[in-house]
Amino acid sequence: MISAGDICFGLDRALDVRSLTFYLQLFGREEFAALLAERMTSEEIIALVDDLTGLIKKHFSEAEYHRYFLHDRDER
Repeated sequence: MISAGDICFGLDRALDVRSLTFYLQLFGREEFAALLAERMTSEEIIALVDDLTGLIKKHFSEAEYHRYFLHDRDER
């Protein structure tokens, strides 16, 4: 497990993966996500959603998207 103080990118692939995993979890915290969304412009929101959607489409099949992102057990 990694802590916020251990987040580091660019040293090696394994640390990048662990750091990104934890970093993304921090974004998922309800209070933080709501505060950030409120402070972002409409253009920033659209750009972020476009970037994240592009990454999801690139790296996940439709079934994986439903299972891992939507937590939909009735995978397509």
